[in-house]
Order: sequence, then structure tokens, then C-alpha cells
Amino acid sequence: MGEKLKNDPLGQAALDYLSGKRGLEIEVQSNIVEDDVIPVDYLFRDYRQMPPLEQRALNHCVGKVLDIGGAVGSHALELQKKGVDVTLLDTSYGCCQVARQRGVKQVVNEDFYTYEPSGQYDTLLLMMNGIGLAAAIDHLPVFFNKAKQLLKPGGQIILDSSDLRYLYIDEDSYCEVPEEAYYGEVMYTMAYGGHKTNPFEWLFIDPVLLTVKAKENGFNFNKLADGEHYDYLTSLTLIK
Repeated sequence: MGEKLKNDPLGQAALDYLSGKRGLEIEVQSNIVEDDVIPVDYLFRDYRQMPPLEQRALNHCVGKVLDIGGAVGSHALELQKKGVDVTLLDTSYGCCQVARQRGVKQVVNEDFYTYEPSGQYDTLLLMMNGIGLAAAIDHLPVFFNKAKQLLKPGGQIILDSSDLRYLYIDEDSYCEVPEEAYYGEVMYTMAYGGHKTNPFEWLFIDPVLLTVKAKENGFNFNKLADGEHYDYLTSLTLIK
């Protein structure tokens, strides 16, 4: 297990939490805001502790569901309780181990872009800004093409994201607008204990631009709800 957990801060933190350790935090660094932390206990939230957008997202899941970037299984477990056929997909070996121990029945430790299931899904669920795995605006066609391979005709992507423009209009968090790249393209590094990821790209996309990009790639955009601070929930439905 040691080698598989190499540079897996989320997975190691989750395993430590499951073993009884508390007060754990994952360090997060980015190129646009000050360093931050993710409390590990937040990964283990139940339905009552989830933000309203997440609760609503789970209620919009239909049919066979693929929970992409499902981490330790909080969303998958809630769907299982409702009798939903859900598979959790995550690249973190440690998180997948924890998800199995917590009772998630179907767990796949693979990358979204290389995952080749035997069948297709009705819903792709991407919570906690899961569309970030598209990395950049120019990479969205690759993301959407893979989603098409995984979805049944008429299937949907349920995702939440945020419009980071508030960073450039809020005096308390003001920073300079990037000149060359889209302002929602962010570089991150995560660390916990002796584990640290390599820098990776993550995409936050505003709803207007996502509407355009979804349409260009064969999906209809349907906003389901707005959050409290420039975040939103949407369903992207595959055009038949």
C-alpha cells in the first residue's frame, strides 16, 4: 500500500481520519490566492452537512450514476441509501480504500480519461467543482468527448462550479486579472504529512462561458440553482 499512496495526500489523510485521528488538515497552495487548508472531516460529511447545491445535485441524479472524483464516498453512500446504482471513480488509491471500508459497493481506482467501463451511464456526477479535471478551457473538448463515451443517449452531467470573477471585483480579495489565460484556470498543489502532489491545473468556469462551450460540444446547459457566492449547479444534457 505504501507505494500506491505515494504523493496521495487526500488518500493518506482520509486513511488517518478513518483510523481515528482528528483535527487533520490538507494544505492547499494555488497561484491566485493565499494558502488554504481543507479540514479532512469535511470529506466525511453526511447529507445534512452538505451545502444546498450538493443536496440538490444528489436529488437530480437519475438512472445509473458515475460519481467522478468521488473521494471517500460521501455522495455515493447517500445515493446508495436511495437505491441508486452508483459507481465511485477516483484516482486516489487511499480514498478508494476508505470508500470501500465505508460501504461503497462499486469503487474504481482509475483516471476519468482512461476509464473504459463495460456499459454506459445515465448521469455523470462531478461535485466540488469536478469539472476542474478539464484543467483548462482549451481542454474542454477532450473532457466532453470522454463524457459522451460514458453517457447513454440523452444522458446528463450534473456539476457545480464557481465564477472566480469575484476575486477581481472584491476589494478584500483583489488580485490582478491574468492577461493571457482565462481567469478560472488555476494551478494547485496539495500536501499532507510527507505527501505532496505535483502542481496540477484545475478549471473554474463561469455559467455563461460553460453554456457556450457545452453547446459547441453537444450538450444543452440547464442551470439548476445558484449558490451563495458566485457558485452554481447545472445539468448538461447530451443532445440526442
